[in-house]
Amino acid sequence: MKKHVVFFEVEGGTDKGLDGYRLDTLPMIESLKKRGWTAEVIFYSDERKDEIFERVVRGADAYVSRINPGNLKDEGAYFQLLRQLCEFDVKGIPHPDAMISYGTKDALVKLRDTPLVPEDTFAYYDIASFKINFPKSLKNGERVLKQNRGSTGEGIWRVQLTSDIGEVEEVPLNAMLRCTEAKDNHVEEHTLETFMNFCEQYIIGENGMLVDMPFLPRIKEDEIRLLMLHKTPVNIVHKKPTEGADAFSATLFSGAKYRYDAPEEWSALVCSFLDSLPVITEKLGGYDLPLIWTADFILDTDEQGHDRYILGEMNCSCVGFTSQLSLSENIADEIISILSEVEPVEQLINY
Repeated sequence: MKKHVVFFEVEGGTDKGLDGYRLDTLPMIESLKKRGWTAEVIFYSDERKDEIFERVVRGADAYVSRINPGNLKDEGAYFQLLRQLCEFDVKGIPHPDAMISYGTKDALVKLRDTPLVPEDTFAYYDIASFKINFPKSLKNGERVLKQNRGSTGEGIWRVQLTSDIGEVEEVPLNAMLRCTEAKDNHVEEHTLETFMNFCEQYIIGENGMLVDMPFLPRIKEDEIRLLMLHKTPVNIVHKKPTEGADAFSATLFSGAKYRYDAPEEWSALVCSFLDSLPVITEKLGGYDLPLIWTADFILDTDEQGHDRYILGEMNCSCVGFTSQLSLSENIADEIISILSEVEPVEQLINY
């Protein structure tokens, strides 16, 4: 074993400090060095792909990806490099296909036959299927459309039917809609036809798609983000959307209030999610769990009137922990454990 880890970053972007690095990358490198390992940051670019491949294969045991795919010119080329590295026995933390499986919105569709996701959750990969099926799903109540790309609520729309359409099998194209974007809770009025034409932009292009799922009104009570370190829960972020009739976004940009709790304070949710991990892993491709990842939950009510939490999305591309940089010590231990194929001696929390 070389005892060397490469951290991939990309130059530029809003997630960098004054030194050009992500604020949470160098602490992980320093924590690895304390444990007798070496580590370095390599800035990925398409032009240097072959050079980077040779350098990492020769010198590293593993890579840790700290790149938001949205900051890349060619996301596909980057993932191709990561796959090649994995084929040459460089450990992917995470594997590129795990990044895709856990990080894309259609993970929800793959999990819709579990208690985590409503059964009437759909994915549209082409414009034709979207325009045929969305008017039918909208007939059954308020919906949320989520684009595959974007962040901070961009391209996530709450869609309410405001026209009285009577008893029909699907919503007519001239019906009026009230559309609220999660980015900032702003409201737009459109006909169904106009809005679907607008949403075509989310489907075209590489990895374009839309997820269509029921709107859960209790999101106004809270959204819960579970921060995971591999298999271990680290903390809970309790998000309270701003007040307002249409407001539903739980992003900081939209004015939502955040509170940070220990996982013990949400033991029922946490234990239920941990019990679900084998099923999640199986349905999302069988890859190792990501190193640092999140799962967002929305409060709902089951048929017996009991509280339940619905999975809204997961994220594993480049989850930050700048408000808790001391976590770098635990992350370094976990990286070494993954590479040694030995479980950490100390877990953050025991359940």
